[in-house]
Amino acid sequence: MCPDGGPRLAGYPRTMPRRRLLPVLLGIPAGLYGALLRPRLLRWRATEEEVRGPYPGADLIPDGTRGATMAVMIDAPPSQVWPWLIQMGCDRAGWYSWDRLDNGGVASAERIHPEWQQVAVGDRFASTPSGRAWFSVAALEHERFLALRASLDLRGRPFDPAGPRPRFFVDSLWGFLLEEPAPGRTRLIVSGFACSRPRSLTAIGDFLFWEPAHWVMQSRQFTNLKRRVERAAAIGA
Repeated sequence: MCPDGGPRLAGYPRTMPRRRLLPVLLGIPAGLYGALLRPRLLRWRATEEEVRGPYPGADLIPDGTRGATMAVMIDAPPSQVWPWLIQMGCDRAGWYSWDRLDNGGVASAERIHPEWQQVAVGDRFASTPSGRAWFSVAALEHERFLALRASLDLRGRPFDPAGPRPRFFVDSLWGFLLEEPAPGRTRLIVSGFACSRPRSLTAIGDFLFWEPAHWVMQSRQFTNLKRRVERAAAIGA
């Protein structure tokens, strides 16, 4: 019988219980995101060669896997892009992204600061306004490559990557590769590597939150960084 008491036609599907309907409804947008939108976010404006080719820093994260690759073309040589990158940090020039989200609402720098230009492997760039978490400079090749490493347990507390890893952790590398495809132009390619445990849990977090969040913040950084660098280059600053 149908729910209204009438006869049920042969082959007419039963009404799906609500407890089964909700996962289906939630799964549809997740499936569309995974199939249509996510692949674009993971290779935003990057070429096939940039996505598939080798990227420096793979040896810095044991058992790490390659993450998203995003790129932008900047109308200035690498020598004029580099100073903006090495002064990043919440305790320095900010991140040139959504300042309310990653810099405590403090506006990122609009100029190059000479006092923040001396950087060495092992230096820390604060990743939170409180300074309780940070990126460590893991690799540095002048005007060519900057790698920032974050080693955190799942409570967000930094750990020393030179020692044993915690039971649950995320160990990741955020890389900035500068290439000069033509005189006076910079191709900035951002990618990296990560290892985490438990992988089943962090994979869900990556899919639902961290990957789209990274795209939101990285694409904004590209826009603001490109504007700053090209404006400074135009006026000879």
